[in-house]
Amino acid sequence: MRLGAVLSALRPALPLLLGLSLGCSLSLLRASWSHGAAEERCLAPGPPAPPARGAPPEAAEGRPGPGHEDFRPRIVPYYRDPNKPYKKVLRTRYIQTELGFHERLFVAVLTSKATLNTLAVAVNKTVAHHFPRLLYFTGLRSAKVPHGMVLVAHGDERPIWLMYETVNYIHQHFGSDYDWFYIMQDDTYAQAEQVKALVTHLSINQDVYLGRAEEFIGGDEQARYCHGGFGYLLSRSLLLKLHPHLDSCRNEILSVRPDEWLGRCIIDFLGITCVSQLQGQHYHTYELAKNTDLEKEEEEDFQAALAVHPVSDMTLMYRLHKQFSRIQLDRIYQEIQDLQMQIRNLTALTPAGEAGVTWPVGINAPFLPKSRFEVISWDYFTEQHLFSCPDGSPKCELSGASKADVSEIIESAVEQLNRLYQPLLRFSKRQLLNGYRRFDPTRGMEYTLDLLLEAATQKGHSHVLAKRVSLVRPLSKVEIIPMPYVTEATRVQLVLPLTVQDLDFVANFLDMFAMNTLDTHDNALLTLLFIYHPYDAQRVGQVDVFAGVKAMVGELEKRYAEVKIPWISVKTEVPSQVKLMDIVSKKHPVDTLFFLASVWTEINMEFLNRCRMNTISNWQVFFPVHFQEFNPALVYRGEQTASSSTDFLRDGHFDRHSFAEACFYNSDYMTARTKLAADILDRDEVLESMEVFDVFLHYSGLHLFRAVEPGLVQKYTLRSCNPRLSEELYHRCVLSNLEGLASRSHLAMALFEQEQANST
Repeated sequence: MRLGAVLSALRPALPLLLGLSLGCSLSLLRASWSHGAAEERCLAPGPPAPPARGAPPEAAEGRPGPGHEDFRPRIVPYYRDPNKPYKKVLRTRYIQTELGFHERLFVAVLTSKATLNTLAVAVNKTVAHHFPRLLYFTGLRSAKVPHGMVLVAHGDERPIWLMYETVNYIHQHFGSDYDWFYIMQDDTYAQAEQVKALVTHLSINQDVYLGRAEEFIGGDEQARYCHGGFGYLLSRSLLLKLHPHLDSCRNEILSVRPDEWLGRCIIDFLGITCVSQLQGQHYHTYELAKNTDLEKEEEEDFQAALAVHPVSDMTLMYRLHKQFSRIQLDRIYQEIQDLQMQIRNLTALTPAGEAGVTWPVGINAPFLPKSRFEVISWDYFTEQHLFSCPDGSPKCELSGASKADVSEIIESAVEQLNRLYQPLLRFSKRQLLNGYRRFDPTRGMEYTLDLLLEAATQKGHSHVLAKRVSLVRPLSKVEIIPMPYVTEATRVQLVLPLTVQDLDFVANFLDMFAMNTLDTHDNALLTLLFIYHPYDAQRVGQVDVFAGVKAMVGELEKRYAEVKIPWISVKTEVPSQVKLMDIVSKKHPVDTLFFLASVWTEINMEFLNRCRMNTISNWQVFFPVHFQEFNPALVYRGEQTASSSTDFLRDGHFDRHSFAEACFYNSDYMTARTKLAADILDRDEVLESMEVFDVFLHYSGLHLFRAVEPGLVQKYTLRSCNPRLSEELYHRCVLSNLEGLASRSHLAMALFEQEQANST
């Protein structure tokens, strides 16, 4: 009875126990089979199996082949010679540079002294901005090099010598930096985008000699050289192998044409012949006949050509560029229509159906706010005025880029209406009744226009009507703008203007400077600018208002024996930023990188590195927007203290009214200052209404990079605004003080508590 009771109790759990037992048994069996198979493979006798047909050499034994050294990871061991003094290692900021990646394409244009100012200029204006790096090579240079062209002159006009020196120069200066090298003549028109697309589809690990293949006169029928008039492409690996044989080719190969000489050199010493197609990619060319009507040229070979030759004059080069640009635009518009049709067809199969198609088709849907704080506001405008002004005023005149934008969008709206309704109706604009626009970061600029139009029929009848249209200027493809290369090794010269009102904050500035630059051995220097009021300057023999600051500087120089902190004394009632910078500029070399700081700035290495990277000589200046902390008395009201990590959305804001901080090179400032001096004609009172930002904005022609800088934090303080400055500068200073008090919520809370206290 007892056994039966136990079995009856376990009967419901029997399927579970059997399942667990069976699962454990199968898992053990599978583990045994896998282990045994692995042992058999490892212990199998005989040579290793050859790699599969078409597989690369590294498939054998799992090791890279000899032709794949570019893809092998390299570990560089650290070794420091104990006999040499320690030196700080400066590492690059970009991982691409540290890993040794190569740029994609280098372009060389062969020109001459006779065609440098004609055909070479036409090449530069049509294709130079499409290529990341383009150089012009000539035998003899003219007296004046055209603007915007980098020219290399070899000193000899002989064609073979020019080709030899050009290939040698490319190898020495760019052989380790680029994967592909495209060589063309100045009488060749090349479709830059097509050439760049071609190299993206070719493997960089092969010896490539690609162009229009031509036969040698009286030579081997199998050997081909690339015709120089249509350009040709060389891979980096081929260039590296060819370089040791260039001297032998120059001495042993006789030829009249430089392209034949180069082709014979490659064939004789490397055994590689020119090909017109490789890896499924074709190098299409078109030979241009005389008196060709480009506008009527519709041959497939012409439209598919990567290079056209010969181009006899500049006008023909520009006409070719216009024609190929039109062909490219037609292709793009056709691709857009095909993609829109595919999107409509696919959207009909989705759960949302045709209602899920957003307008315009293919553009991101409008941004949907999740709260009222995320709603994007619309700006109202007319043809004459804008009602959302940058300075906060309710109404301002529509001018500059905004006026051009409104005119263009109205013209485009009327053009689209005519395209839809012609030939039945013909619209012409009478007036813009209402205009609204907003910038949606997910799709672009959106417009809503109420237009008063005059519609005319084919029979001549006309009628005035009002019509509302919606337009979108979508965000285009993000494009990387080529910029000059800069490093973080540049020395930064800090310039700190000081007045009597700033004395309470100097100690904190010097402490932060010592901790973040001197202790870390950062490549930065400091110059102090003492601004004396005329009354204080007269009493400097008895009482020096800056004596305490000079004592602090002396202590720093004692603590850091290798550091010198100079100061400059200036006497003025109106501390104009431009006048002060004039004094400092004359005392430093032209290649000095200045950081114009304020006494409330907390210097740190992170910002100094961005100052170096964002400031480019003869190209760009950097005006950071510092982060200004709010008044702690209003934000915390005695309940809590500020945390060490600043909460940007709560404890402060980016002060866009301040232009006190700036990074720029002395040479750029001197150039802009010279133009300013010629404009104002010794009217020094004009300088009192200007800042350094205004000098660069109106007189430099450089890029002005103005961006928020979270690494530049300033503690709250009430700035003293000098009423003797211009009205605009004084107004900006007052706005900066007012907006730096607290956020709207904090101010509302303070007012509420004050009213509660008054009511009781």
